[in-house]
Amino acid sequence: MEDLIEEVGGCAITDGGFATQLERHGASINDPLWSALCLIKDPHLIKKVHLEYLEAGADILVSSSYQASLPGFVSKGLSVQEGELLLERSVKLALEARDSFWNSIKTSSEHKYTKALVAASIGSYGAYLADGSEYSGCYGPCVTLDKLKEFHRRRLQVLVKAGPDLLAFETIPNKLEAQACIELLEEENVQIPSWICFTSVDGKNAPSGESFKDCLDVINKSDKVHAVGINCAPPHFMDSIICKFKQLTKKAIVVYPNSGEVWDGRAKKWLPSKCFDDDDFGCHARRWRDLGAKIIGGCCRTTPSTIEVISKALREK
Repeated sequence: MEDLIEEVGGCAITDGGFATQLERHGASINDPLWSALCLIKDPHLIKKVHLEYLEAGADILVSSSYQASLPGFVSKGLSVQEGELLLERSVKLALEARDSFWNSIKTSSEHKYTKALVAASIGSYGAYLADGSEYSGCYGPCVTLDKLKEFHRRRLQVLVKAGPDLLAFETIPNKLEAQACIELLEEENVQIPSWICFTSVDGKNAPSGESFKDCLDVINKSDKVHAVGINCAPPHFMDSIICKFKQLTKKAIVVYPNSGEVWDGRAKKWLPSKCFDDDDFGCHARRWRDLGAKIIGGCCRTTPSTIEVISKALREK
């Protein structure tokens, strides 16, 4: 990951909203599995979206496994073995798209791309619950450190075995789950670089109300986690969060905000907010880079057009 960041000039670009783009191509994902439903029904659309983000200038592809979990697949009537194959498929589709794209352009002396890395997405426990708790951090007293580790362990093992370049723990809402992720990386002796991204509903703390200092103090003790940041929070939070994280950690900082709209996890709909358009993302991406972000992209409701604008803004001389 550090080599990629250096190769592209100090700030790498990750991709954008995945479910958003799948829906644009006609995928029906109104389901607890959300975008992971396409691993079962429409894997060709997943590969198509990956290719669109590569063409837009993404240096990192995030796999379609955010909402994919073994309990989630079992609840759809699949066996554990079938669920594991689908987790593997999420990584393989991204790798195939990356390799196909790279082979098609690497012989051209005029291409402006770097060979992308593939990050296996590991969504929070709240994402599996599909009840909005990844935006509250309220898992209840029965959800212990051991329960979270039990939930994530086999998925982590399967995704690592599938051969991604990175691991992306996403939309983590509290310190407890961050601790669970870190302990699993140690217990499984994972050698793949990883990042842990929290989200935020107020721009100041984790959704649980815990301070980012408390959350990052846990992460800073781990040499398995190479970067830390924020995903799926409004873009107008990013300036202050990057500045705060710069004071709290020496790890690389990752930011990939949503469009500025707000997801109501209980009502299952997007609520209007002050939304950025693509031009806004371009100028703000330069500012986020200058403030210290090392990986920048988009989350929900952003598209390949957003990433193309970010790419052009960050690659301008």
